[in-house]
Amino acid sequence: MSEPFRGIFTIPTTPFDEKGEVDTESFRRVVDFCIDCGAHGLVYPVNASEFATLSDDERRTMSEILVDQCAGRVPTVIGVQHLSPQSAAKIASHAREMGADSVMAMPPYAWKQAPSMDAIYDYYEMISRAAGLPVWVQNNPPPIGIVMAPDFLNRMCDEIEHVDYLKEETSPSTLAITRLLETNSGSCKGIMGGAGGRYLVEEHRRGACGQMPGCHVTDVVVELWNALEEENTDRAMHVYKEMAPLFHFEHQLPGCYKEVLKRRGVIKSAYKRNGQMPLDDVSSGYLDEILRDLEPLMSWEG
Repeated sequence: MSEPFRGIFTIPTTPFDEKGEVDTESFRRVVDFCIDCGAHGLVYPVNASEFATLSDDERRTMSEILVDQCAGRVPTVIGVQHLSPQSAAKIASHAREMGADSVMAMPPYAWKQAPSMDAIYDYYEMISRAAGLPVWVQNNPPPIGIVMAPDFLNRMCDEIEHVDYLKEETSPSTLAITRLLETNSGSCKGIMGGAGGRYLVEEHRRGACGQMPGCHVTDVVVELWNALEEENTDRAMHVYKEMAPLFHFEHQLPGCYKEVLKRRGVIKSAYKRNGQMPLDDVSSGYLDEILRDLEPLMSWEG
């Protein structure tokens, strides 16, 4: 892609059937849903895609389906994080071969003792060489991530050929984004946040180039982003306030993304491989109320 990445790069979920098998038909609908909602890019498979529950073969197959179904409509970012640089590099090479636009990785995510910064540097260098595409470094907090200091992140942007972008999720991400942008030499082409868009208003004011949220209300997050880009503060704060109940709800109940997608008619099942979302009558009814209140901001009609 000749233009820098910017906007809402949403994260498609991985749908499973009630037996826990990958539902590729529903996944293709998820990809179309994201694009129809106005997503500026797609990121898969990463944390919000339950990537750690997928086999390597499933990761490759589903990534191929993503790129195929997207068909060049928006940029694609393939998650290539793995337990070793060699394994991550193989997935990065596959991402290049399938026609992805970029790759993203956390450092190796299963360890008794965190790898050294030198080992992490070598990990990203190997990913960069294998991908030959723009590389996103995902700075994600423990237990699955490893916090990398701004100086180290900037060093990788400066020295590793294709490391061009950062996803900053360590707390407070807002202040971290400012420090990164103020100290970077210009080698970083952009920083996006995570956490489902909870901090997007402030991240945008600090110079973030976008956001990588879960995909369940992509259309609403895009509405918020567009208002911010247009400097329509009143509209942005209205959308943000309307989203607040969902932010709080999903923070307490893991699996909310899939439950919302099921209720919106995008996927058939909200099944999660590592345990289902705890949902009783009260929380189920409250989620329905939240979604009804958000309907005026939803552009997707199914």
